[in-house]
Amino acid sequence: MPHLLQSLNLPAAQAISESLPRYPVLKRLVRLRTACLWPGLALALAGLVLSVPARAQTAPAPGALDQKEAFRLSQAALGRIPGDYDFTDRHGRSVRLSQFRGKPVLVSFVYTGCFQVCPVTTKFLAQAVAKAQSALGQDLFQVLTIGFNQPFDSPEAMRDFALKQGVALPGWEFLSPEPRAVEALTREFGFVYQPAAGGFDHLTQLTLLDADGRIATQIYGETFEVQMLVEPLKTLLAGESVPVRDLSGWIEQVRILCTVYDPASGRYRLNYALFIEIFAGLTVIGSVVYYLVNERRRRRRVTPA
Repeated sequence: MPHLLQSLNLPAAQAISESLPRYPVLKRLVRLRTACLWPGLALALAGLVLSVPARAQTAPAPGALDQKEAFRLSQAALGRIPGDYDFTDRHGRSVRLSQFRGKPVLVSFVYTGCFQVCPVTTKFLAQAVAKAQSALGQDLFQVLTIGFNQPFDSPEAMRDFALKQGVALPGWEFLSPEPRAVEALTREFGFVYQPAAGGFDHLTQLTLLDADGRIATQIYGETFEVQMLVEPLKTLLAGESVPVRDLSGWIEQVRILCTVYDPASGRYRLNYALFIEIFAGLTVIGSVVYYLVNERRRRRRVTPA
């Protein structure tokens, strides 16, 4: 996971770094990178510094992703044939989208800096693809995972991402598009994303292309019933068109950052773990501030007049 203080890209990061040598305890604390405390710790540290006008200025918060509009644009891509874009695969080889025509193709978009949604989604997709390959055959369809956060989702980053998620299935490529083509590429696939404080808000969307490269259907969710993948694949392999379904009631099942799928209700709910992490980070910061204040008071008491 990238260093969160650096990823803030604000004057606050420099202010925090400059203040660390003065407080060795705080310096050691900031080095903690546990999954539970670090996100909240970084956010809390940034909040403390940003609250001091003399040291840094606050930046405007990015707007929230419009879920309904994102869903509308995703559905509007059905029937579209995306252009023949250039990519570099995880081994450094140049490939084009047209090279994958002739078979159905599953396309997912990720960014390698994601520490929660994209890894979980990719691992689940690997399980679903393995079951689909077992039912239909390994060589009858292909899978593409595309890194949309360029230039950071480089071929090397995509290779590391694939290794970390344990993806070793045949017919699965991890691709890096040209940075200048990302906007047009994602728009043609109906994939909507927006920068956010913790990375990106985006649809968790799996796009199925037919053998001619036409978008046949979109599958949503961090997890889904495997039949939702197998059935449209069977339809395409039989030479038929995937029927367009009315998904207007599915907007709450579109996976957005900070939500988690609840299989019991079939809906997404707030991911309270994120707020617990933030609370834990604030608690740590409060403890540090309390220690520093008490230490300063102690020194004043023992200093001779």
